[in-house]
Amino acid sequence: MRLDKLLSNSGFGSRKEVKVLLKRKLVTVNGKTETKAEAKVDSEKDTILVGGEPVSYQEYLYLMMNKPQGVLSATEDNHQKTVIDLLAFELHQQELFPVGRLDKDTEGLLLLTNDGQLAHFLLSPKRHVDKVYFAKVAGRMTEDDQKAFSEGLILEDGYRCLPAKLELLTYDEEQDTSDVEITIKEGKFHQVKRMVLACGKEVTFLKRLTMGPLRLDEQLAKGEYRPLTDEELAALREHLPESIKKG
Repeated sequence: MRLDKLLSNSGFGSRKEVKVLLKRKLVTVNGKTETKAEAKVDSEKDTILVGGEPVSYQEYLYLMMNKPQGVLSATEDNHQKTVIDLLAFELHQQELFPVGRLDKDTEGLLLLTNDGQLAHFLLSPKRHVDKVYFAKVAGRMTEDDQKAFSEGLILEDGYRCLPAKLELLTYDEEQDTSDVEITIKEGKFHQVKRMVLACGKEVTFLKRLTMGPLRLDEQLAKGEYRPLTDEELAALREHLPESIKKG
């Protein structure tokens, strides 16, 4: 890997800022001062120091975010704020992207990574990774709705959903609103909202709580994020095929 890319990916700033560090002779590789940005290095074999401090390089990053409403699950947009815009500047160099999408008005658990293989697995329709949502619904969700969810709802465009789980939490008779949890195994466009609509009701608030073995850290304020813990990452990898675990 090019030295400037490794340093940039390790949080030392943009490629331009890294070149300044090199020019100031603050970077050493295996004990020798290195000033060339294009110098090739091996993160596993070479000892790289910046200002005398060792560089800790991670090939892949995994961040859990509590996505707020009003922000797009995208890497960039010319007109609206994206989840990448919520990250600290040094993370902008890491080529992170959201794993799947949450609607602009949906909040909750969002995984950001630069591990394309893992993201592909989690999003593959063949894998049927469970995702749990909390929803507020205008109207009363019933046991008949539960049965319809479990049998596989047919959406307005004729698509039949995979069997899903609807858990009835509370019903506010005065407000005529239901609190429910919905577990789905796929991720079609606006799927949860469309499933509830197929039952003749409307989602007024939606929050994702889990994705596979990951559960939203309720200590994260809206818009906040943190790296996955070792335990969370281990649980995520246990969920993966052997070919990815070994990678």
